Order: sequence, then C-alpha cells, then structure tokens
Amino acid sequence: MAKKSHILAVILLVLLAGTVTVVSAATDSSDDHVIHATGTGNVIGTPDRAQVVFSVQTENVDVKVAQSDNARKMNSVITALVNAGIPRDALKTTGYNIYPIYDDGKTLLDQKVKLYRVTNTLTVTLHDVNRTGDVIDVAVANGVNQADSIQFMLSDEQSQVLRTRALQNAVARARADADTVAAAMGTNITGVRNADVTGGYTPFLYQNYQYETAGAMNSVATPTPIQPGDITVSATVMITYAIQ
Repeated sequence: MAKKSHILAVILLVLLAGTVTVVSAATDSSDDHVIHATGTGNVIGTPDRAQVVFSVQTENVDVKVAQSDNARKMNSVITALVNAGIPRDALKTTGYNIYPIYDDGKTLLDQKVKLYRVTNTLTVTLHDVNRTGDVIDVAVANGVNQADSIQFMLSDEQSQVLRTRALQNAVARARADADTVAAAMGTNITGVRNADVTGGYTPFLYQNYQYETAGAMNSVATPTPIQPGDITVSATVMITYAIQ
C-alpha cells in the first residue's frame, strides 16, 4: 500500500511540474510585449473584363425539331458575334438542357409530355467592356431569347495592381495605429512578429436582365446602354508588432 502511495505521489509531482512549465511559457514576458493592429485599405478601379451569359431557348412537341431549331439559332448567334469581331475563343458553351413540359393532368399517371424545351447557354468573355451592349444587341437580333447575367471583372494584371495599392494602404493604417498606441504607452516598436493578409474584390453582377422576345429587340433601334460602374478592391492586414 505504501508502495502504491509512493508511485501516486511521483505521478502527481510529474503532472504538477508539467503544469508549471506550461504556465511559465504562457507568461513569458516576450509574448506580452506586443501590439496587435489591424488595417484595411480600399482602392476603387474600373473593370476591364466582362462576361455576358445568354441562351437560345426553343420549344416543340417533337424533341428533334426543338433541338434542330435551337442549333440553327445558336449557330446564327455565334456566326454573328464572330462577324462582329468577337474572337471565337471568347465564346464558350456553359449549359445545354432538354426539359420535358407536361400537361396539367389530374394525377401524375395522367400527365403526358406536352412539348420539349431545349436551352443552349453561351458565355461571352469581353476584353473591351464598352462592347457589352453591342454584343447583347447582336446576340438578341440573331436568336438569343433568354438573357441570364452580365458580370464585370478585373483582369489578373489589373487586380494585382489595385491589390498592391490596397495592401500598402492597409499596412500604413495598421502601422499608424500601432505607433499611436506605442507612443501613448511610452514604448517603441522594434519589429514585426507576424502578419496575416486577407481581402479581395467581388465582381459587379447584373442578374436576369431580360428581353421579351428577339423580335421585340429587333424593333428597337437604340443600342442597349450598359454601364460597368466601379469595383472596390479591399485588403486587410493583421500585424503583431514587438515593442520595448
């Protein structure tokens, strides 16, 4: 029994020794002599990329006729866009769907296919955002009858330029705050322990812009006005400064 008590006492001493080491490490004065500061920088830029998404939608009781009609109209759209100066590699099919439309039967067993709807979706990427309205007009005039979205973005090069400026502003703000706090405490900043960086930008998106029919669009002589607006690039830094 005495031997067991001795073993338990030794184990308890070991555990206590471990706890003291952890507390000692946690209360190390080097960890206390820091200032944590956060800074955010915002830079406004003009989009230099645009993506327009629209579709050709056809319906027919015969699925093959609906498919054929759809293919003919989409080929017409693609040809017209290429003839208007849009590079073929800027055009990308991003959706194709065949969907049966059922009549209003009293029960599920009574329902029969009334017609088939075929939807072919095309995404056009533009390096000249000023051509966005022109591309929409050309597409609708040649068969597009469903408009989905317009998205204005930044190229990788433009995004990096603006992000660099936003980061510089964020660091300057964080350092200014840290200097103010250090001066108020009567201490000096001696270095940087670590820094975390976050932020980015959100593309400007128009969703579900719509025209009733391609024929209605053909009757309108005024070009479609599209204004890209501005994009804000943000960057946030969280910096830990060492002081003494």
